[in-house]
Amino acid sequence: MTIHVEGLVAIAIFYLLILVVGIWAAWKNKHSGEAEGTNRSETIMVGGRDIGLFVGGFTMTATWVGGGYINGTAEYVYLPDYGLAWAQAPFGYALSLVVGGLFFAKPMRSRGYVTMLDPFQQIYGKRMGGLLFIPALMGEIFWSAAILSALGATLSVIVDINIKMSVVISALIAIFYTLVGGLYSVAYTDVVQLICIFIGLWISVPFALTNPAVSDITVTAVKQVYQSPWRGSIGKNDTWVWIDNFCLLMLGGIPWQVYFQRVLSASSATYAQVLSFLAAFGCLVMAVPSVLIGAIGASTDWNQTSYGAIAPKDRDQADMILPIVLQHLCPPFVSFFGLGAVSAAVMSSADSSILSASSMFARNIYQLAFRQSASDREIVWVMRITIFVFGGLATVMALVTGTVYGLWYLSSDLVYVIIFPQLISVLFVKGTNTYGSVAAYLFGMLLRIGGGEPYLRMPPFIYYPGWTTEQRIHHMTGEMEDVVVQKFPFKTVSMLASFLGNVAVSYLAKYLFESGKISHKYDFLDAVVSKHSGEIMDKTTLVTRENNIGLSEMAPVKPRLSVTLAAAFKRRDTLAAETVEEEDESSPDSSHHDE
Repeated sequence: MTIHVEGLVAIAIFYLLILVVGIWAAWKNKHSGEAEGTNRSETIMVGGRDIGLFVGGFTMTATWVGGGYINGTAEYVYLPDYGLAWAQAPFGYALSLVVGGLFFAKPMRSRGYVTMLDPFQQIYGKRMGGLLFIPALMGEIFWSAAILSALGATLSVIVDINIKMSVVISALIAIFYTLVGGLYSVAYTDVVQLICIFIGLWISVPFALTNPAVSDITVTAVKQVYQSPWRGSIGKNDTWVWIDNFCLLMLGGIPWQVYFQRVLSASSATYAQVLSFLAAFGCLVMAVPSVLIGAIGASTDWNQTSYGAIAPKDRDQADMILPIVLQHLCPPFVSFFGLGAVSAAVMSSADSSILSASSMFARNIYQLAFRQSASDREIVWVMRITIFVFGGLATVMALVTGTVYGLWYLSSDLVYVIIFPQLISVLFVKGTNTYGSVAAYLFGMLLRIGGGEPYLRMPPFIYYPGWTTEQRIHHMTGEMEDVVVQKFPFKTVSMLASFLGNVAVSYLAKYLFESGKISHKYDFLDAVVSKHSGEIMDKTTLVTRENNIGLSEMAPVKPRLSVTLAAAFKRRDTLAAETVEEEDESSPDSSHHDE
């Protein structure tokens, strides 16, 4: 195995730069929020709510622009059976940021939440919040593991270094600066990482385009030269699958803590919206070099390159087309710069996911569900420990689990099917309760898992209309096997069923208990006829008293905690006067229900 010294030096410089920026950001903002009385734990989670447009725009863009984004976009453009028509991530995630900015950013930020799970715990209770934490955590951990795994494979293609060593070093650096500086370190390093990605890939594109082995990509877009045109097409039988996947990206890209962590860190609700729109534009811009590199891969006579006569798609290396183009179609110094960009992209995603998972655990599980009397210092230490634990877990999965991508696909589907409809319910639908939430959770999970997951060799037990059987080579075993392919848009249908189930069961439970058809003693979830039923059932989101939220689910057990717990989900200093007025207008009922 040949070790490329230049490549290692390039990677070391990139990593050192990112580490220095992360530590500098932590030092620069170590006293942020103290003057306003903000807790240190909240500063770590949402950065003191003072992230500006420049840094905020970069870090919001980095929500989705990572190693998986740039590698995956290039892969789909390159694959003969897919092409640009199936490279949905750029437009899907860009639209998810637009939809998030239009409908979700303002209510979440104006109500002063700290994590995405706050409204769920407020309306549905701490137990339901814990249940919803499971798919959210799975999504973040498996996403981190998948992109770390991609990084190891990418580095091994270009520099021939040990995959495990590269994954461990990358993860340790990301964990370290995230642990030291929280959201500030993540946000500031995102600026450096996105600049590295943009410059690194754009430097590589002209060299690859002008390589003698590459045909004119405008010709290969519409004509078959070395493979089918890279423009791609959508077959009549695949239309519903395409729509299902696009809805998954557009709507399923919203209910993620990595997105709402940025929204809640913005200095105002309007800024949160503007950041979302800026990031949508950023996602499209950052996808352009990846699309071009995928097109270049599809336009290359690989027999004229150092790669060899057999094309990457025939070697089952289509997912590595971006680093392969960088290595074999560009000069060494250019490919190493591009490699640093890919490494930076992976770290920009991994640090965000690790911080998001630890924020939800420390606040929504540890503090609000189990230790309401926990001190701020205690919460900070819980966050630090879980950053290390979740980062380590993602790293181990990247190293030992061959099906990490399958786990990511399934968990992202569960986020779409389970969390998204419940987020709509708690923010916009009056009267849903814990019974409806539990039913929606079960409906969504059953219908999605029932459709199967070929990547995990998980056969379906629900055969949706239009299903077919295809023979495919399994990515792990290399064996030919029969796979059930669902042509029906069952993911989106599962999401809609989950939403409708929440509304229907909530109102049914409310009717049965309040009419006396079922005895009040059977309200075992305390969701309808409990002492705080008025707060849970009759107010979709907020119960306000002097601009603070009173949360009965977390009622104070000690007098000295009353101020802290009354402001569990809203701080008086986070809202401007006009924001409060807007909230009063948008909230279905802003009066307080006294116990």
